[in-house]
Amino acid sequence: MIGVVLGILLIVATALFLYYFNVTSSVKLDRSKLTPDTASVRLYDKDGAEIAVSARSLIQDIPDPVKKAFVAVEDKRFFEHHGIDTKRMLAALWHNLTTFSFAEGASTITQQLIKNTHLSSEKTIARKLKEIKLAKQLEKAYSKDEILTLYLNSIYFGHSAFGIENAAQFYFGKQPADLTVAEGAMLAAIVKSPNRYSPFHDNQACHERRNLVLKLMNQQGYLDDTEYRTAISDPLPAAPACVQTKNTYTDCVFDELDTIFPDAGTGYWGNLKVYTRFDPVLQETLEQTQASSDVCLLVRDNHCDAICALHATAGVLTRLPASTIKPLLIYAPALEENLISPATPLLDQKTDFGGYSPDDYGGATNKYMSARDALAHSVNIPAVRILNEMGIENGTKYLDRMQLPVPEEDKSLALALGGMRHGYTLPALADGYATFANGGTFSSAGFISRIEDERGNILYSHSATQRRVFSEDVSYLVNDMLQTAVREGTAKRLRTLSFPVCAKTGTAGTDAGNTDAYCISYTRDHVVAAWMGNADNSPIETTGGGLPANAVLTVMRSLYRNSPPTPFEERDDVVRLSFDQEAYENEHTILLADPAAPPATSLYELFRANAKPSSVSTRFSKPSIRTPSIQLRNGTIQITLTRTQYYDYEIKRENRGKIATIYSGPYRDTICDNSVKAGETYVYTVIPKYKDYTGKPVVLPSVSVPGKITLPEDWWSDQ
Repeated sequence: MIGVVLGILLIVATALFLYYFNVTSSVKLDRSKLTPDTASVRLYDKDGAEIAVSARSLIQDIPDPVKKAFVAVEDKRFFEHHGIDTKRMLAALWHNLTTFSFAEGASTITQQLIKNTHLSSEKTIARKLKEIKLAKQLEKAYSKDEILTLYLNSIYFGHSAFGIENAAQFYFGKQPADLTVAEGAMLAAIVKSPNRYSPFHDNQACHERRNLVLKLMNQQGYLDDTEYRTAISDPLPAAPACVQTKNTYTDCVFDELDTIFPDAGTGYWGNLKVYTRFDPVLQETLEQTQASSDVCLLVRDNHCDAICALHATAGVLTRLPASTIKPLLIYAPALEENLISPATPLLDQKTDFGGYSPDDYGGATNKYMSARDALAHSVNIPAVRILNEMGIENGTKYLDRMQLPVPEEDKSLALALGGMRHGYTLPALADGYATFANGGTFSSAGFISRIEDERGNILYSHSATQRRVFSEDVSYLVNDMLQTAVREGTAKRLRTLSFPVCAKTGTAGTDAGNTDAYCISYTRDHVVAAWMGNADNSPIETTGGGLPANAVLTVMRSLYRNSPPTPFEERDDVVRLSFDQEAYENEHTILLADPAAPPATSLYELFRANAKPSSVSTRFSKPSIRTPSIQLRNGTIQITLTRTQYYDYEIKRENRGKIATIYSGPYRDTICDNSVKAGETYVYTVIPKYKDYTGKPVVLPSVSVPGKITLPEDWWSDQ
């Protein structure tokens, strides 16, 4: 029996050996592939031309503690094995078989270097066998220190930083030779998943993993207790130490690539070709922007949901949105809920909203203004008034649909003016505004259009998920209102453009000065957005309608230098109606204009066809007036009319059953009747008229004229 078992084992072993020999017979180590010149990811612009990324160079001078950090966390038996950690591999195999997860890889640093430089992305036993053979060849050809050096020069550290030199420069602004123990441990921590563990994406996760690396170094004898305690107290970098403006776009591409393929930069997928919508001409235009502060500018293609140019001197920061949040949070949701129309009169008066008392730039006007004017001129108090009436939850639910979440602690009326703890990035705000350009449908923009492997197989193709946020008629109204902001509001620097454009500005600040200035503009085809401020929140001297608007103007001119943008189409579900001016200005109500009204007495505005005003003015078809005053003075009866333009008046007098018309004609301030007689009582009726329309008669109080007084003949004598 034992002989049979041994025979079977011998046959299996022979079969495995023959399979291994057949698969790996032609596999040879290629020393040229171990150098960092061969990029595992290549980027291409909208026309298919390759985009240059930061070059990798072979760095030999890497501190020993930095190398040990990688060994401690990735391959603790690196200095003991010969390319393959058999003990670790068997443990991983047993785990995979018992859990059916096949998640454990057990690759050594040597194997990872081979995988990054020699092999494709196929997940097969054959590829693993090739990896094992090449790892053994590598161990025979190079020393452990050389393998570590080659490995650290080839791996991806996130934010488009390939190799340890680029990583040291990006995160710490120094050469690898100058890295501290804590800095080396942080770099070792993030390579597992650069998108997840970057300190600029998740500081807490990065901090915990770096300290895990330091703990392992201490446990494995690479750090003593004093060195360990010192290292874990070092802070993480708060911002990139070296941001190259020309690489801002590629940084964003690699950040997105990290999300799509978390291990893309490691070479696990082989050499990837990443195609983008990058427009180098537009990029150059953006980079020519001059400012004394940090800037972020972008151009978004609304038809393919892609960022085609982006320039940021301090990276893509999360900042307070200021008044750019008003259309997204307040005006569009209130229109959608039929709470307002563009004509809705809003009182701009200092008000205490339960302890929150906002003010306007320059102070409240204490007057009514339309919602259109309030938005166009970015007046604060009316915006807060709308949000207070609509409810914060009702407003923020629309932001959620546009991937602009609001934490619970930020849900206060201060949100109406962009008051938040953190805020949003400029690309996220651009996606929100593109919702209006796209007729109320939200879709997030990407930098990558598709990804191919080295054989041309498409591994990924961008297809934005679309979500209905606002009705098409509401989006049309918002677009029209934001065109008013360009014609006569805070974005009027754009009004020199030869085509219609929508825009909103915003300015945030403290008592020390302004900190954030925005201008976000769009057509049907593109969103052009600009932010200016300082990464450290130090004050700036501009407002959103100043330098940011100038920057947007320059880009818009360049963008449409050859042809104008696609116009916004008229909509049947949006109607232009006239409404009574007198009722609007005096009573602050919206009454549709009387069909008989002269044109000069009406105002005009756009309304949703399904939410248009229902009340109609009868000011001219049923003329009506307030009761005039009447008095007797010096034997003359005087009737003072209330002023109403366009009316004619007929005034009749009744005395002893006889009726006479004493006046018929246009408005006069006072009508006098000096034909009255002493001792008589008169009743007057005033009848307003407009053309062929006769209004309700107004009967005035009766007036009695005193008779003559007869004095006694001796009235003069003393009694």
